[in-house]
Amino acid sequence: MGASLIDIKKKIASTKKTSQITSAMQMVSGSKLNKSEETAKKFQEYAKKVRAITTHLVASQLETIDEAETLNGFETSLIEEHGLHSMLVKRPVKKTGYIVITADKGLAGGYNSAVIKQTLTMLQNDHKSQDEYVLATIGGTDTDFFKGRGMNIAYELRGLSDQPTFNEVRKIVNAATQMYSNGVYDELYVCYNHHVNSLSSQFRVEKMLPISDLDPSEAKSYEEEYILEPSEDQILDILLPQYAESLIYGAIIDAKTAEHAARMTAMKSATDNAHNIIDDLTISYNRARQTAITEEITEIVGGAAALD
Repeated sequence: MGASLIDIKKKIASTKKTSQITSAMQMVSGSKLNKSEETAKKFQEYAKKVRAITTHLVASQLETIDEAETLNGFETSLIEEHGLHSMLVKRPVKKTGYIVITADKGLAGGYNSAVIKQTLTMLQNDHKSQDEYVLATIGGTDTDFFKGRGMNIAYELRGLSDQPTFNEVRKIVNAATQMYSNGVYDELYVCYNHHVNSLSSQFRVEKMLPISDLDPSEAKSYEEEYILEPSEDQILDILLPQYAESLIYGAIIDAKTAEHAARMTAMKSATDNAHNIIDDLTISYNRARQTAITEEITEIVGGAAALD
């Protein structure tokens, strides 16, 4: 019984240390979450401005595309005829690109597994073979998972900071838009966990290319005619890729925020579980100690009775 009491005390002590670690990690993740949410708010302000400018410049092209699609589809060969930008026009899909975003490490509950599982299910349902799609991965978890299954990864990015800047992800977002322009794939999606609140996230698959989220009805009209320098086409050649890149960067920020929220929730659950284990162990320790005391008293009383 003495050995049992010692073992229980050791378990209580080790569990208390674990709870202190998980509690500290919860606080750190909470702080990171607050910073990420603030970054996301600031980015939304920027995204609205870029969207407004882009929509204004391509409104006429979007209307042409809508009219053409209404008339039984739109031929890619008509891009030059109508002066349309290639990033706005759908083309026959021979191969699809996917950017999959997870964390570099675990201790975030089901954050990583949710993205990987649902992405894998989607790929299996939507494609007959791996030749029909190409992957770009952000995070070590999904990269290792897909590589372990021999899947085609065109680009990977690991070691993203807790508050990623555009410079950190510039290479992968530039590569993503460039591969689309070069015809490596004909459409691009981003798969990630969208941050809903500190307690939940939602798996999302968002289409990034060709750009299809712009609505010509949102275009603002101005009283004065603006002179564009250089030409409108040259501006769009720079602006549209930047707009697409901003959409991808926004998804990365959103995913990172969801990661911090998931890790904070996981560490809170771990801390609460540790406290419950400590309570149960304390009850077991007290019972074992009472049993030991009762046995000692019984032995003393029995010994005294034998002397009488």
